[in-house]
Amino acid sequence: MVQKVNVLSIVRLNPAERAKIEAIDPRVQLTDAGGWFDGEYRETWPAFASARYLSPRATGSGSREERDRLLADAEVVLGSWPFPLDLRKRAKRLKWFHQRPAGASNLLLGDLWGSDVIATTSRGAGNVLAMAEYALAGIFYFAKGLRHPADERAAGKFDFRAYRPLLIEGKTACVVGAGGIGREVGRLFAAVGMRVVGTRRHPEADALLPPGFVELGGPEDLERYLPDSDFVIICCHWTPETTRLFDAKRFAAMKAGSVVVNVARGEIVDEDALADALERDHLRGAVLDVYVGEFERQPPKRLWSNPKVLITPHISNASDQDRHGAIDVFCENLRAYLDERPMKNVIDWQRGY
Repeated sequence: MVQKVNVLSIVRLNPAERAKIEAIDPRVQLTDAGGWFDGEYRETWPAFASARYLSPRATGSGSREERDRLLADAEVVLGSWPFPLDLRKRAKRLKWFHQRPAGASNLLLGDLWGSDVIATTSRGAGNVLAMAEYALAGIFYFAKGLRHPADERAAGKFDFRAYRPLLIEGKTACVVGAGGIGREVGRLFAAVGMRVVGTRRHPEADALLPPGFVELGGPEDLERYLPDSDFVIICCHWTPETTRLFDAKRFAAMKAGSVVVNVARGEIVDEDALADALERDHLRGAVLDVYVGEFERQPPKRLWSNPKVLITPHISNASDQDRHGAIDVFCENLRAYLDERPMKNVIDWQRGY
């Protein structure tokens, strides 16, 4: 007798996505509970996160007992952000959790982290082109002095000398974390004439340089790249090793007048050290789509009030076209799970991604 596999989706699926998952194998018993847990999220997550990630009218569905029963029966859960913080406690039969986002650090808040459950991410399958375009827009914002027109409008006069525009062609960009996002950043930056170097944890895994890169080094090469880089784009995972990777020492090592862009996680940057570097005019500007504690509070005033800082609410992956490949990754892994083969993007709890 073929054993069924109870798959619970706590993310909203469209009909095509449901059909794609159900077509994997007759053993798959899919339950679509997208939106059912929204009320719980409002009660257990910070109000700031609820306002950011939930529809204003979302209250959830079913009773607590019904939701507990769904989790208790699930062998596989497809989730996103937010998610039930007590997921492991309530899902006793859970063997595998797949999260739609790419960042493993999203799971640090719940009881799943470090558990016996296999967890996978959609690393490399997000809207990486949108994020690369955001990074490119950010460097143009500062390279061409586009922060000044709003001030001039308020003052009622132009300040011609404030712009100090840069020519992008020929400038050097350092991509910190040349994974799925970083590779697309490198390709796009090279397309506008920039010299692109980058780092990744295991550069030796690449037989060939990624498109657009002229050099790819390991973490130890960052110190060598920073003094010559006009733009530094942070795309790496947040792990114990990368926490405050950019501290006072590394900001001091950066080229005078350079720009830093962070589309990864706020915790990778020492925000006080960044503010210091900006206030003493060592850096031309900073583009931050992320900041420490972004799910529970507004950005730190010291950065948000500085005109040399462009802060956005984690929207770099958004666009008018949804090119997110999370469901494709999930389906590929579901096939492997059923066949008892290794899955891709499995989180190493010790490594942090």
